[in-house]
Amino acid sequence: MKVDVAALEQYVGYRDMKYIAPAKAGERADEMETFKKDGQTARAAFSVLAKMIESELEHFTMQKISGWMNQGQMGRPLFFCYFNHEDTSRLDPTFAIRLLTIDGVLGISVEVSFIERGVVPETVARQNCVLDVPVSDGMYYFVQKDGDNQRVEGTEENRIRLLEQRASGSFRKVLVKIDIPDLGRFDSDKELVSEIMTGFRVLNPYYEATRNN
Repeated sequence: MKVDVAALEQYVGYRDMKYIAPAKAGERADEMETFKKDGQTARAAFSVLAKMIESELEHFTMQKISGWMNQGQMGRPLFFCYFNHEDTSRLDPTFAIRLLTIDGVLGISVEVSFIERGVVPETVARQNCVLDVPVSDGMYYFVQKDGDNQRVEGTEENRIRLLEQRASGSFRKVLVKIDIPDLGRFDSDKELVSEIMTGFRVLNPYYEATRNN
């Protein structure tokens, strides 16, 4: 089954739009039915991609895809999925993919992360061990501090600075990520999945650093 990139791109337009059950939406009932249908179609498209990646990630299992709306019933088109190693628990760091917009165009990021709902202080400390690994081409840091997220270029200078901040407790956590821009540029799903797998291989040393601490 082919990944329906057009469905993913279309659903971005619903971002932060409030969903109302059609039975309660009055004259907007048809609009809400379309909203729901487009959300479900986009989520299914992302699931197809996640399953393709799972088939390439030996010993990893995909977790539940994020919903097409959040608990506040707002449209959530930037889907994500975690991939857990068979020998780890939900408290261990993992690989993840996330949709994102890059210069207004839909792309995807791959990252070493952890499932937030299972986070404990020890897990955050292990997550931040990604800073013990020298920088690699194409990667960047995604730093969470005081509830805000900041993208930091992947340079040795920035890594050393973040190590100092880690020692002083200046931020909560730091992810390592690689962006893959413009999903529509790929001629085939095979090319897209190959690009994502290349990202996972580049990030593997960071993943191992989080597992071994």
